Amino acid sequence: MPNQPVVDIYTCPMHPEVRQDHPGDCPKCGMHLEPVKATAAPEEKDELKNMTRRFWVSAALTVPFLAWMINEIIPSHPFQSFLPMKSMGMIQASLATPVILWAGWPLLVKGWQSLVHRSLNMFTLIGLGVSVSYLYSLLAVFAPDLFPPSFHDSDGNVPVYFEAAAFITTLVLLGQVMELKARSQTGSAIRALLDLAPKKARRIGTDGGEVDVPLDSLQVGDQLRVRPGEKIPVDGVILEGSSSVDESMVTGESIPVEKQKGDKVVGATVNGTGSILMSAEKVGTGTLLSRIVQMVSEAQRSRAPIQKLADQVSGYFVPVVMGIAFITFVVWALAGPSPRMAFALVNAVAVLIVACPCALGLATPMSIMVATGKGATVGVLFKNAETIETLRKVNTLLVDKTGTLTEGKPQLQTVSAGDGWKENDLLRLAASLEKGSEHPLAAAILNGAKEKGMTPADVQDFLSITGKGVQGKVDGRSIALGNAKLLEDLKIEVGPFQDKAESLRIEGQTVMFVVVEGKIAGLIGVADPVKATTPDAVASLQKMGLRVVMVTGDSQTTAQAVAKKLNLDGVIAEVLPEGKVDVVKKLQAEGRVVAMAGDGVNDAPALGQAQVGIAMGTGTDVAMQSAGVTLVKGDLTGIVRAVNLSRHAMANIRQNLFFALIYNALGVPIAAGVLYPFFGILLSPILAGAAMSFSSVSVILNSLRIKNVRL
Repeated sequence: MPNQPVVDIYTCPMHPEVRQDHPGDCPKCGMHLEPVKATAAPEEKDELKNMTRRFWVSAALTVPFLAWMINEIIPSHPFQSFLPMKSMGMIQASLATPVILWAGWPLLVKGWQSLVHRSLNMFTLIGLGVSVSYLYSLLAVFAPDLFPPSFHDSDGNVPVYFEAAAFITTLVLLGQVMELKARSQTGSAIRALLDLAPKKARRIGTDGGEVDVPLDSLQVGDQLRVRPGEKIPVDGVILEGSSSVDESMVTGESIPVEKQKGDKVVGATVNGTGSILMSAEKVGTGTLLSRIVQMVSEAQRSRAPIQKLADQVSGYFVPVVMGIAFITFVVWALAGPSPRMAFALVNAVAVLIVACPCALGLATPMSIMVATGKGATVGVLFKNAETIETLRKVNTLLVDKTGTLTEGKPQLQTVSAGDGWKENDLLRLAASLEKGSEHPLAAAILNGAKEKGMTPADVQDFLSITGKGVQGKVDGRSIALGNAKLLEDLKIEVGPFQDKAESLRIEGQTVMFVVVEGKIAGLIGVADPVKATTPDAVASLQKMGLRVVMVTGDSQTTAQAVAKKLNLDGVIAEVLPEGKVDVVKKLQAEGRVVAMAGDGVNDAPALGQAQVGIAMGTGTDVAMQSAGVTLVKGDLTGIVRAVNLSRHAMANIRQNLFFALIYNALGVPIAAGVLYPFFGILLSPILAGAAMSFSSVSVILNSLRIKNVRL
């Protein structure tokens, strides 16, 4: 079958459930839809160009209305006698008509669609206010006799409000232009990430020749040459050469990382001074960069629980405002000064225009979009908006020891042989058994044996027992290697090795017993050095009010030794992987809001149980899917950044909601005229339009401040 064309999907930042296969406006709020799929191509700005053109035409036609405004402010101004009232009204109508019916046509269409879809929004109010002002003024110019005396002023003329309709349209268009420009910045983080990827890669052919090929033509297994200063094209492993690699664009760390043969490299990172030959392991959408972009895009379109408040308020807002506008009209028509009906109309329109629910609707999604984009630039990936909101409330952080607090690259420290055994023989048996294991402790033993020039033997009947150790046959003998829990299963007493094991644990070493044919032959001690960044990160988290607790399968003594160095708030040791879920549940039952940091498949259940799961490093796919936060670099510093960003984002959302609500709480009563009896103050529909337009822009600009937060 021929390949089916890929259909672009468009959605609304405020209503992500709205999805369609073509550009347009959101049927719920009228906002211009954005493509779901992020691309590195320059953003299409057709809507911005269209609105900008309409704004400038509208502004040019609205300038002459300033003369009429001056005439109203300065009664002695000579312009008042320049033309008869009817002639001035006709000129105003000729200027206002293209402003309303051409420049402002998209606004009227959005207002009409809101009625058709029964989803009242800001354009409902704008369309109603502008239409009433414009149609009323047309009748006042061409059919003034239709109006009763209450509409006429002291000179017998019916006042017109073309300038209000024109100015409101112009100001709303200006607001739309500013909003579209500001909104484009919220997606700049994703575009910047996509721009990181090189466009071509240098592939080694079967004949040994090198040729530059497009990135999308690469396949798993291709051998690629990366020269000094070039970007690494895809994720892979180094086959030849060594270099320092700048991974700051995906980890947020500015210090280059030394790489050599066998080390993993990440696409879009920058090669240093050395030339390397690499093998491609992940290409296309499988690369880390592509997964980051996908996660950020999905998170930006998710909804935080706090958004429910804004949704509930917005659902009642427009009908309430229309009701207030109607009451305003009635009160002014019955009790206002002459001409009563004119005052009633103007103030009702001012109420409709000043009450903009758009700022309220934008308050949360704009902050979430900017925060998730900011997080991606420092190696913090949020799964959804709910995670951002929940992380701010976390007061207990559970962390594993190996690979989280420590380097995750243990080193062989001690080989202690029992009677009748030599240390090298013991180490060879252990290394042979560990050949089939992927545990970091296994790598330490294998590296230790390799440094001593040993060649591990073959293993039969290999069995890995999660959280306890490994078993198998080496040279025809049954061998077991593991911790005290494994000895319990095998019903073997520690005996004389107890004191030696305890002393090594006090030094921070992880102790494994070597069992040959059912008897302990000796023990091996492995130590995993604490990461250089861990002490400062732990201290920072504690200053934020978090209780940092280590949960590990290691012995109590070893865990306590590490905890003492780091001044942790608690230690829960000798916990099997499945037991971590019980630890999380117990803390939650105590009323704690728990975040769990882990990096493996075995951690996935605990990550899912915690209020916030944190996948350390690129981790496994299962861990990333279970976690709410993924840290590109498995480091506690990333958790500090994530918590900081969460708190800044939620503070920003609360600021936006406060500004939006207080703006309407003050603006609507003033527009209705509550100050007029005391101070003679009325809010002109023109000023109401200006305030309404800039309220939405102010929310977006406030959200963009998150981009400059120092984490």
